[in-house]
Amino acid sequence: MSKRTADAENGDVPMKGGVRPEPMDVDNEMGEFEDEFEDEFESEDEIFEAGVDGRPDAEREAEERAAGAMDVDNNGNGTFIVGRNKLEAGQHLAPDLGTYELLHNLSTPWPCLSFDVIRDGLGDKREKVYPATMYTVAGTQAEGKREKENQLMVMKFSGLSRMERQDEEDSDSDDENDEDADPILESKSIPLNATTNRIRAHQIPSQDGASPPKTLTATMTEAGQVLIHDITPHLESFDNPGTVITPQQNKPLSTIRAHKSEGYALDWSPLVPGGKLLTGDNNGLIYATTRTDGGGWVTDTRAFQGHTSSVEEIQWSPQEASVFASASSDGTVRVWDVRSKSRKPAITVPVSKTDVNVMSWSRLTTHLLATGDDDGVWGVWDLRQWKGGDEKPSPIASFSYHKEQITSIEWHPTDDSMIAVAAGDNKVTLWDLSVELDDEESKDTAGVQDMPPQLLFEHIVEHAKEVHWHPQIPGTLVATGAEFSVFRPIPVVFGVHAK
Repeated sequence: MSKRTADAENGDVPMKGGVRPEPMDVDNEMGEFEDEFEDEFESEDEIFEAGVDGRPDAEREAEERAAGAMDVDNNGNGTFIVGRNKLEAGQHLAPDLGTYELLHNLSTPWPCLSFDVIRDGLGDKREKVYPATMYTVAGTQAEGKREKENQLMVMKFSGLSRMERQDEEDSDSDDENDEDADPILESKSIPLNATTNRIRAHQIPSQDGASPPKTLTATMTEAGQVLIHDITPHLESFDNPGTVITPQQNKPLSTIRAHKSEGYALDWSPLVPGGKLLTGDNNGLIYATTRTDGGGWVTDTRAFQGHTSSVEEIQWSPQEASVFASASSDGTVRVWDVRSKSRKPAITVPVSKTDVNVMSWSRLTTHLLATGDDDGVWGVWDLRQWKGGDEKPSPIASFSYHKEQITSIEWHPTDDSMIAVAAGDNKVTLWDLSVELDDEESKDTAGVQDMPPQLLFEHIVEHAKEVHWHPQIPGTLVATGAEFSVFRPIPVVFGVHAK
């Protein structure tokens, strides 16, 4: 990932997040997919399109050449497929803004390899609340001689306005003054001395149930250390102007030094409110760190061992507090029980011939696990079929649409048929596993080669690294790469589908 010029000298001041891309003057010709589960997004969502508009070819082509617009793709079917088709000299891609409910890009002084979305006290199910506000935490990637400039960034994104709809331009709207406003990024920075490989947040509920929760972060750095911070005061400072964060509040609560190499695997247990953390490194070792009753942190020096290469991802079971899974560049996923005295995996399953980079355990259907590998293939596995041994089980779904490594994968928090995937081909894709085309629909889409019917939406993020669903703003996603991208495809009116 390339470096970016700093947008602000002080990370604690509000920064303009940039402007929306210009609309693309093309028609949206994709149809809708029938979905018995009434999925959250329309299927008329291929976001980069090129095609004819009914005018004479000479007139249209002359205008496109003058404007530097894109031509019909190589297949002649009116759909430009990123990674399949090539742009000619002078051509460029622009998003079809008509497919978005929300779309904003926000820049940070340095790009971020990893981030997490933080639950807030603004309420759930706020899909109709504009302008939207959200809170995130991320670690930067400042390399070389400027490595000392790395920081943990606690951020507030606000002023995230809704896209203006064509049929609302002349109507009175309660939020019409919010349309097209520039988003604001406010940040509080905690100095770090190394690049952040992975960061995850965890919230400890207050004892009285009325006060805000304590928000902790675990940051795995390129130096091999894992830092635990309390960012509660940083979050509270956004709503209390003039608050000064003290140097003591920027210091980590604990520094885990058990790892002898750097790593990328990190996860908080969702079933241990006080805080239980797993971390994995490039030596194939996994360590468990637990918060004590007194508020301190203890790391068990007995590592979980079994992988023959680096541990790339760790996920706690959403249902069993003692169970977790790990994915590795040795091509396996292993399932463990922290109560095991042997510290060996209970099940080892080969799922790929190459590195397994990322993994996501469904919170709703807990026998489903999704993985993504270095060849751009991602799949869904039924854990009930895993028996162990050297025989590779068959995934219940597998897709090779992406042509570069899968860098992030995440189940939708409230719909176990929806998955978001990010990859090294600069794409974030949204998938609905419940979609199955009948024979008639298959004929209608037969001209679009290599486009699985389960692919609902494609969004471009330069150097895409991670993607997360926002747990409180339905259908909204945040992705990071060269910059942050906050987007929400146009939601379906539930119960209304093309038949």
